[in-house]
Amino acid sequence: MAKHVLFVCATGIATSTEVAEKVIAYCKEQGIEMTHQQINVASVPGHDGSADLIVSTTNIPYETTIPVVKGLPLITGIGEEKVYEKIREILKD
Repeated sequence: MAKHVLFVCATGIATSTEVAEKVIAYCKEQGIEMTHQQINVASVPGHDGSADLIVSTTNIPYETTIPVVKGLPLITGIGEEKVYEKIREILKD
């Protein structure tokens, strides 16, 4: 069954797009089926909670039951392997 990932940034457009492209490619390489959605940080509290993971390039100042991985290293390149490992741990069956 496909996992659902939310990509979050301040506007839901810029950095979340860059991170989404990288994570989608990574998941494909790892054989992880996923669907995704990009949203802005203000929309996180209104999300229905059906996502398996949030990858965010900004701080999420809300309580959430969905695991959150900080995606900024995927833009800077510093520590990106650790981020990919966390994503794989959360999404692998």
